[in-house]
Amino acid sequence: MDTQQVSAPSRAPSAGVVHINIRLTDGYTIISNRLSQHRGMSLLAIGVGTHIQSLPDGRRVGVKALAERFPESEVRIAAALRELEEHGFLRRTRVRAGGGKLATRTESYNHPEAAARGRVRAAVAAPVVPAVPVAEPVAVAVAAAEPEAVRVPVPEPEPVRVAVPVLEPVPVRVAAPEPVPVPVPVDPVPVPVDPVPVPVDPVPGPRLVPTPTAPRKPRLPLPSPQQPTEALYAAAADLLAGLPETAPLFLLSEEDVRVLVPGVAAWLERGARPDAVRAAITDDPPAPLRHPAKLLRHRLATLLPPPLPAAVPVVPLQNCDDCDRAFRSSVPGCCRGCRAARAYVDEPGLISA
Repeated sequence: MDTQQVSAPSRAPSAGVVHINIRLTDGYTIISNRLSQHRGMSLLAIGVGTHIQSLPDGRRVGVKALAERFPESEVRIAAALRELEEHGFLRRTRVRAGGGKLATRTESYNHPEAAARGRVRAAVAAPVVPAVPVAEPVAVAVAAAEPEAVRVPVPEPEPVRVAVPVLEPVPVRVAAPEPVPVPVPVDPVPVPVDPVPVPVDPVPGPRLVPTPTAPRKPRLPLPSPQQPTEALYAAAADLLAGLPETAPLFLLSEEDVRVLVPGVAAWLERGARPDAVRAAITDDPPAPLRHPAKLLRHRLATLLPPPLPAAVPVVPLQNCDDCDRAFRSSVPGCCRGCRAARAYVDEPGLISA
């Protein structure tokens, strides 16, 4: 009764990730932890590198090809590819293609350190091999740097002797009818370019996205009318509630309408027509539109029209007490002609006896 139960299942961790793994038989790729858990690269670069290693040979992995496949911009994808190159997981060189053109050769490595050591050893051992043509040492260096290309399932640490002791897998010589293209060395030599235009991926410019720690411009407050009235607020609420009729993406909640009513009322108070207000705050929305209420608040604050000019006061009409003619004056009395006649009569010595 007091024997400990050794077959009881272990308790799951109280925090952190819990892996629910199912044995895969197809549709999977083996990724090294050197890439998936790299501490010096961004998460975007790790994701791009994982995607590239899962692709078959010959698939295009340029900036434009990846930008068509994923929602990230070309600038962010180009930055991720540069990170992969800096840490050795990717290598892009320019090689000559047919017709005097240049092409980009992209090599992906799952073990950058071993690949770098293989390139150095092959470059040192190649000149010592006797009676070997000039093109073959370069082929040895390529095979040592990228053992996947020749599909030789030989363990890497096992030493194999081919005329000279080499600690890398033995490259298999395949007789090809065409010469093997010679890759450009690590320090490429400037190659004269033909006048024919070469379609290459554009070099991304400097990153214009502000850093997360950059100071942000303070947000403008939501405007409100100078003389709010119940009718003005009712018209603003009707305008916001009717936005889905012309712009289905702007379906607002009751709370959003209550918050945005003062901003729309300020526009209506300044003489803006309802159709003009509706077009100004809903036209050309971003895709995808995640927060319609926040977009409306931003546009109501930043696109607020100026107030109407002050109206010129109108002087009322008055009837002259003497001639009963109409004239404009703020107080009743006589017109200008009657006032002049009265002044002429009242002056002494102007009327003869």
